[in-house]
Amino acid sequence: MEPDESDIWFPNDVVKANVRGDSLPKAWREHFGLTQDELATRAGIKQPALARLEKSTANPRKGTLKKLADAMGITLEQLME
Repeated sequence: MEPDESDIWFPNDVVKANVRGDSLPKAWREHFGLTQDELATRAGIKQPALARLEKSTANPRKGTLKKLADAMGITLEQLME
């Protein structure tokens, strides 16, 4: 069976972190071994904004998630919960 566009891949450590309660942006950032400063710089946002976005209660804008996804080389869908 061939994978289709609805198949979204998540590394095991990202899934485990998300199940523990970490947001997907934080789980992916840690998966790639990036600090908040490094990812914020790559994405063109400020570190305090990233810290707020990584909270489990955050409701980030799609445009901001797209910047983060691009900065980490993943798809937007991999960052959306």
